[in-house]
Formats: sequence, C-alpha cells, structure tokens
Amino acid sequence: MFNFFKKQENRAQNSFEALKSALSKTSKALVGNVLEVISSNEELDEFTLEDIEATLIKADLGVDLSVELIEKIKSENIKPSRLKDFLKSEFEQILALAGSNELKYEEGKLNIYFVAGVNGAGKTTLIGKLAKKFKDENKKVLLAAGDTFRAAAEEQLDIWAQRAEVEIVRKDKADAASVVWEAIDKAKKENFDVLIIDTAGRLQNKFNLIEELKKIKGVIDKCAKENLMECILVLDANLGQNGLSQAKVFKEALDLTSCAITKLDGSAKGGIIISIAKEFNLPAKLIGIGEKAEDLKSFDKKEFIEAIFN
Repeated sequence: MFNFFKKQENRAQNSFEALKSALSKTSKALVGNVLEVISSNEELDEFTLEDIEATLIKADLGVDLSVELIEKIKSENIKPSRLKDFLKSEFEQILALAGSNELKYEEGKLNIYFVAGVNGAGKTTLIGKLAKKFKDENKKVLLAAGDTFRAAAEEQLDIWAQRAEVEIVRKDKADAASVVWEAIDKAKKENFDVLIIDTAGRLQNKFNLIEELKKIKGVIDKCAKENLMECILVLDANLGQNGLSQAKVFKEALDLTSCAITKLDGSAKGGIIISIAKEFNLPAKLIGIGEKAEDLKSFDKKEFIEAIFN
C-alpha cells in the first residue's frame, strides 16, 4: 500500500483546519441542525424523532439510512445527551465497513487508474491534479485522453498534462478503446509508473456510455488486468443524493473500487460520502476542497469525522 500524498500533507500544519473549514456547512447540516432539534428536549418523543429524521434526509444521508438510524435510536432508547456520540459512532462504522481509504499503489510496476464520472463533476481536473501529485512523488506518469466525445475534455486534459509536466496519449475523435490500448502499450514499453485514464461521462445516452465504458474496461482486462489498481467514480458533492443515482449507472458498467468527491468546499452535502459508503460499499479515497492542485487530498475517515463533529 502506498501512503499517498502524506509526504506533502505532513508539511501542511493547517491541513486539518482547511478540511474543517471546507466541511463547515456539511457539519452544520449533519450535526449542528440535529442538535438544534433536541436542544430543549429531555426525551426524544415521536415528534422530535420525526424532526431528526427530516433533518438527516435534508443533510443528504438519504431516506433509507435516515430511517434506519431513527429506528436504532428508538430500539436502543438513545437519550438526547447521547445522540451526538451515537451518530458519530454510526458514521464511523459505516465508513469503516466500506473498506480502506488508501489509494492502491504498488511499487515497481505500472499502476493504472480508470476514472469515470459525468461531465461537469470535475473529473478531468481531478485527473490533472492527481497526475501532479504522482509527479511530485517522482513517479513517471502518463495520461490517456479517453473522453474522445468532447474535444474540450481532451484539450483540458492536455493543458493539465503540460502543467504537471507529464505525457499524454491523445487521438481526437478516435475510438476511446483504441486510445486506451495505445496508452497501455506505451506505458508498458516505456516503463511508466502510473497511467490515468479519462473517460466520457455523457448520461444523456446511458446505453452508449455503459457500452463504451465496458469496452474500455475490456481492453484493460485483456492487456493489463494485473495493473489496474482502481476504478474511481468522481462525484460532485453539490449533487447530494443525485450522486447515488449516478453511482448506480456507473456500477452497472464497471467494478468500481472507490469514489472521489469533488467541490466539498462550501457544500452542505458532504454526507454523500456516508451515503455512498452505506449504499454501495464504496470508500472515498480522494476529496477536492478547493481550486488549487494541493486542494486534492487523500480521504482520511478519522479526520472527516472529527471535522464534522468538532
């Protein structure tokens, strides 16, 4: 396992404060608003529990998980004074059960990262920032411009490749699978450490999207199955529960291993991280909390919980 980004993040003493600031609205929605509901109550009666349930749903935990939590509160007869600790414990368990939050990386071999997500989620930008992180760790990095449907996506990825000083395989309007095949071939022959693959995300035609993603995945499985470290789904935090429907679509096409949540700064919908972990057993591994390259962080569930509960 590769303790990704820690070399840089350990240098930033204010890293936790930056995370806490980025998650302030999520903290208010998930914790602060719930505690306001019970502030004057000595017992959690039916009306109060209904208010708590509504508050959790509004905080983008989703209906099923919110109802499940309320039923647990009832069955365990949780008192108002214990509610904060109860929620903290439940969220910790959900995140723990989803699996490791460390981005997989193996030294001495090609590491492939397949990145999926809808247009507008920040996928291409995340790939560029991820490439820079690896480059800063002295890794030899190659990008594959697999979103051949949109010229703007290829151009944007090309700009990021130049910024990060990494190489790119780009064939405008070509078949995406052929671009990926060429990138894998180049990465193997030239001993790259990292290959990051961008893909299309046009949900307007769900069937075509899924078929294209399956075709690309088939190329990877045929040419470099043992090198595929992660299938990462990129989600915009501001979408909240709509992210769950997106996750369902991409899960139909891919064996997703993790998710990356972008645009967490200023969003009140960071609860999607918990929802995705619960619904799809999918751990968050990367989060974006700002515009700068250094604002792409490895996800730490302990820090996440501390940031929203303190």
